[in-house]
Amino acid sequence: MNKKVPYRFSGIGSLLLKKTNLVAAVLLALGGCSQFQPLQRPDVALPAQWPQASAAGAAVSVGQGGLPWQGFIADAKLKTLVEQALANNQDARVAALQVAQVRAQYRIRDAARWPVVAAGITSSRQTVGDNEPIKSTLTSGLQVAAWEIDLFGRLESLKEAALAQYLATEEAQRGVQLSLVTAVASAWLSERANQAQLSLIRQTLAGREASLRLTRLRFDHGVASALDLRQAESLAAAAQVALAQQQRQWVLDRHALALLVGQPVADGQWAAASPATGAGGVAEPVLAEVPVGLPSAVLLLRPDIAAAEQQLVAANAQMGAARAAFFPRVSLTASLGSASSELSGLFKAGSWGWSLAPQALLPIFDRGANQAGLESAQAGRDIALAQYEKAIQGAFKEVNDALASRHWLADQQAAQQRLVAAEAERVRLSTLRVDQGVAGQLELLDAQRSLFAAQQSLLQTQLALSLNRVALFKATAGA
Repeated sequence: MNKKVPYRFSGIGSLLLKKTNLVAAVLLALGGCSQFQPLQRPDVALPAQWPQASAAGAAVSVGQGGLPWQGFIADAKLKTLVEQALANNQDARVAALQVAQVRAQYRIRDAARWPVVAAGITSSRQTVGDNEPIKSTLTSGLQVAAWEIDLFGRLESLKEAALAQYLATEEAQRGVQLSLVTAVASAWLSERANQAQLSLIRQTLAGREASLRLTRLRFDHGVASALDLRQAESLAAAAQVALAQQQRQWVLDRHALALLVGQPVADGQWAAASPATGAGGVAEPVLAEVPVGLPSAVLLLRPDIAAAEQQLVAANAQMGAARAAFFPRVSLTASLGSASSELSGLFKAGSWGWSLAPQALLPIFDRGANQAGLESAQAGRDIALAQYEKAIQGAFKEVNDALASRHWLADQQAAQQRLVAAEAERVRLSTLRVDQGVAGQLELLDAQRSLFAAQQSLLQTQLALSLNRVALFKATAGA
């Protein structure tokens, strides 16, 4: 015979229900004691302007977010390569996927604050005494299993920590994109300077080989000494060594640029050396001037600093969750459906009912686990604060270094240009002296060697000045 198990409340049951409601009311009143406390941004002493800005001759003033990479890169070929790199580079792809992963984890943590309603069938068998028969109960319907009511902000704190981690990952992705833009620009400029170096070395090698042929002819006629001949051979061989080294570096730079772009670079996309200067320097409008006469507080917009701040927010939220662990954890289990002692009567009329089982657990003895958890969270917050301050200090150093380097590199380039002009005049005068028989061949060869070294140094200085502009753009994050 089918025995139905209806849900009824006796007098004692009604009293228990009233007490349960009273406990629930008290716990709800305690819900205002949330342990989650939003983080206040730490005060950081920031100078109004960059200490090196006046030395660098900077007088441009812009608002926050004033120079995106599209405005910084003026060359059309380089701009196309950067766009391809942002679309195809694997590091950029991984950063985007990490953002998607952490965003999903945040959604999981946010969903934990809400009850999970499931449809299910459960069965239980129990006895209430030695001589009592075993009672069987079957239930089916909608069930809510152990839904935690977040009265003290534990779940809210964990949700805020997950949100901050997601925002930090977004900032990290922005940092990867910024690094990729500057890496492509640096590789492109290096490849451009390598072409100029190759052009200079080929021109020098042609001149030295012509000089070697002339010296050998003079030696055969007894006009030049063996020392003159060996010196000419040495200079020609040195130029050949420099050519081989530069060609190797040129190929490696091309491979590096193709890796950054994430696909083979078309022939028409490679850089071309400036015909005006013969160098990959700043004579052509390749890179825009970086505005640095802006308030230093915009450094807080840098991706690494913004990410460190979000990590600090996450660590602060973890402290809220650790503090909430000292308070009662309230959970609720409920069901709505049908119940019967036999499977055949589970869905018959009159078997429908409901159950409600609230639970509040207050930790009394956990051998210091909660206290250790709080101390760990506090240490994590202090670590995040130190990393945040370190990121700011590192950012200031990068900007000041770039500004100081720009100032001195500009002076170095001007001095190097004067040196090249002086060495070129020296070669001209030495050639006249040799032609007139006043000086020997060694004097001319030494002047030519010095001119070649000065020209190479000028190209390297021009490249360093261009790379410094890229470094300054990265250091200020386009602010």
